[in-house]
Amino acid sequence: MGSEQEPEKFARTAFADGPRLLAHIGATHARFALQTAPGVFRSVAVLECERFDGIVPLLRHYLADHADPGLHHAAFAVANPVHGDQVRMTNRAWEFSTEALRRELGLSTLLVVNDFTALAMAIPVLQPADLLQVGDGKPAAGSVIGVLGPGTGLGVSGLIPTADGFVTLGSEGGHVNFAPGDEREFAILQYAWREWQHVSNERLISGPGMELMYLALAQRNGVAGTRPRTAARIVAGALDEADPLCLEVLEVFCGMLGGAAANLAVTLGAFGGVYIGGGIVPRMTEYFARSPFRARFEAKGRFSDYLSSIPTYVITTAHPTFHGVATILSEHLRGRSGANTLMERIKHLQPELTPAEQRVASLVLEQPRLVLNEPIADIALLAEVSQPTVIRFCRSLGFLGLADFKLKFASSLTGAIPVRHSQVRNNDSTHDLSAKVIDNTVSAILKFRDGLDVRSLDRAIDLVSRARRVEFYAMGNARVVALDGQHKFFRFRIPTALYGDAHLFALAADLLGPGDVVIAISNSGRLPELLQAVDIARAAGADVIAIGNSQSPLARKASVCLAVDHAEDSTSFLSMISRILQLLLIDIMAVGLSVDAHNGREEEVGETEQRRMLISHLGG
Repeated sequence: MGSEQEPEKFARTAFADGPRLLAHIGATHARFALQTAPGVFRSVAVLECERFDGIVPLLRHYLADHADPGLHHAAFAVANPVHGDQVRMTNRAWEFSTEALRRELGLSTLLVVNDFTALAMAIPVLQPADLLQVGDGKPAAGSVIGVLGPGTGLGVSGLIPTADGFVTLGSEGGHVNFAPGDEREFAILQYAWREWQHVSNERLISGPGMELMYLALAQRNGVAGTRPRTAARIVAGALDEADPLCLEVLEVFCGMLGGAAANLAVTLGAFGGVYIGGGIVPRMTEYFARSPFRARFEAKGRFSDYLSSIPTYVITTAHPTFHGVATILSEHLRGRSGANTLMERIKHLQPELTPAEQRVASLVLEQPRLVLNEPIADIALLAEVSQPTVIRFCRSLGFLGLADFKLKFASSLTGAIPVRHSQVRNNDSTHDLSAKVIDNTVSAILKFRDGLDVRSLDRAIDLVSRARRVEFYAMGNARVVALDGQHKFFRFRIPTALYGDAHLFALAADLLGPGDVVIAISNSGRLPELLQAVDIARAAGADVIAIGNSQSPLARKASVCLAVDHAEDSTSFLSMISRILQLLLIDIMAVGLSVDAHNGREEEVGETEQRRMLISHLGG
């Protein structure tokens, strides 16, 4: 497997965006490496977790010696469940936010996964030299694989084959109830019950479990004056000193592990084999191969034949979790984890396309950003095909046309930004509060984009394009949005006025008539003076475009409503995100006015071009 000694031929496959930081953080040790190319791990280091107060000091210590100015991406495997942003270590009093840690390290990408999920993902790339088979059995191709391994805890996972790879199981199977297989194991269980009401497999089939078994068996065997031993000293006492009590602990331990492996195999139907990792078994492979493990694995009564056909392996290569976490990070960056499945789909379908459509596919795969930004004529020219071929390519992928394809493709390239709101705290640094404000705004914009009512936008653009006169009615924060709209529409040579005084709304509305348009902007949509003015304007024959809450009285009175339903209480807070969304609607209408070929006005060509030149979205 890859290591510091890999030949320099791998340099030609080095990652273009620099090395990637990988870590396997357990309860006892933390292992780090910089992955410089597929399968190549450099600057490998093993640190003791107890020397550090938390994950940040631990990472800082490693990066102080191995920092790289081009470090952008990282992936960590941790020995505990991972659900959401907040990670709490099970066997160590550490807690951290993945997003806050990413910012702290200045990374573009940080993934945090369960360590046995990562170990499971390493199995497909392991070579025969990386494994020791214990017992008989042959793996069935395309079958489920089981993974478990004792260390400070007991990790359990599974690997399920799919059409294009594997899916891992995020399991905490080490915490199932321990079931003794004989009277001796029952005595150990009774000893454990003195300390814990619930005794899981992890309590016994682990390093701390070995230490407990040592004391339990000493008591059962009447060995007086037995002092506690660490797991490492128990293993050494058995293998190096042939200590009878230590040997008995290893014998019982391996038998228990065989029973747990058998339960996993029948639960998953793991005909692809069961793989043993962790920090204990790979260090005693010679003993393990002749231990009671395999006999206990097959001792399943009516299911003994079932289990005898399933192979069991010990993973012997150093740092196998690096390979798994590297695979997960690589797939995330390629988009296979959901960020860019469309690129994978194009690659998969390319051989089935016509030769001309294949040229379009090649252009998309080689220059995706260019395809997003160029019009159909330029895409056709660059791909050396006709414009109808570009449309056929999009339809072959299941899209309505180029516009539909570009919309979905843009989302797949940028990745999924979680639509969530992160509260700014009093103790946040300037860096953190800046990131939270920006992230909250970006998330709201993406949610807003997905919920846009295009028909209402078309109607609003049509009304403004045909208007004799446009008047903006707004107060407070909304007046800033109205001022921006007045400036843009006035530059388009549309007669435009702005009223920001509630006392003037009704007076101005009374002067309107058919063909005039009022754009009323309000977060709440409940201002009495504004509602009165809207009634007057509608009675006079003018149309009203409401920008605000879609469930408000203003929305119900308007000719058309451009909904901004972001939950931001303007009575308690300054309008921030809502203001940005309202400004976006003004920009969308401005761009729409510039490209609308059916605005009902007899414009000179020069005037139309002048209008287009004012819009940056249409430049170039």
